Amino acid sequence: MKTFSRFTTMSSAYKTPLIGLFALLLISSGCRNSSFIQPGDTLEIAYDKALALYEDEQWDEAAGAFSAVLTLGRGSNVAQDAQFYLAEANFKNKRYLVAASEYERFTLLYPDSPRRETADINIARCYYELSPRYKLDQTYTMQAIENFNIFLSRYPSSEYREEAIASIDALREKLAQKIYSAANFYRRTQRYEAAVLTYGEVIDQYPETTWAEQSLVDQMESYILYADNSVADRQRERYQKALEVYDTYLQLFPRGDSRTRVEELFDEAEAAIASLSATISSASR
Repeated sequence: MKTFSRFTTMSSAYKTPLIGLFALLLISSGCRNSSFIQPGDTLEIAYDKALALYEDEQWDEAAGAFSAVLTLGRGSNVAQDAQFYLAEANFKNKRYLVAASEYERFTLLYPDSPRRETADINIARCYYELSPRYKLDQTYTMQAIENFNIFLSRYPSSEYREEAIASIDALREKLAQKIYSAANFYRRTQRYEAAVLTYGEVIDQYPETTWAEQSLVDQMESYILYADNSVADRQRERYQKALEVYDTYLQLFPRGDSRTRVEELFDEAEAAIASLSATISSASR
């Protein structure tokens, strides 16, 4: 791999031996391997050694070496390359939170760099990798979505466009599943009002996900259960809500996989309303 920028004239301050640099870079067991930065190495030699470690896929050692180079050479003509490779080494080492921070520092220091696009997509990738399974806190998921959206806005014709869109879709599926899981919990514990409202969140916020259709089915069933367990004067309106969900289902998923099930639930809700009407009619005679 070639460097992205070559060394030009270096100030006398940066040509001086890097006294104490090795103390900052206790790599591996601390042995004085010649491939690692040594006392007396110039900044140029130190950078070349760091790059060699990177190209040899020694990610920990490379990250430490680039960090050391930046400690003594920030503001030099090698700093931009060192900052980028520091982020890259941490990313390849799956230290995603550290990598995201280093990429963000790179974009702040070098906003006009030709590697800005790579840094921006990798920031989003870092948060994507940090996104946990759906049951856990989804802060990193939201950060990933935000960064992918920023990326798409900034680079609408990027070669990474399809990856960013697919990543957003996958992350939104996870967020929808988390809400859907909460709605199922409410239904299992017979908190039907909370269940229908939470299924509604899935439908409203994530209508394009695979969880939206199932949420409509479960919301319809939950309204029926809610009505079944309600006082008499509130039952009709809750059965009617189930019928309204049926209409929504037909609008959104006219050929949905659960069409048979919602038809059954529709018949159940209509029969319950008819039974209520008959009971009221009998009582009024």
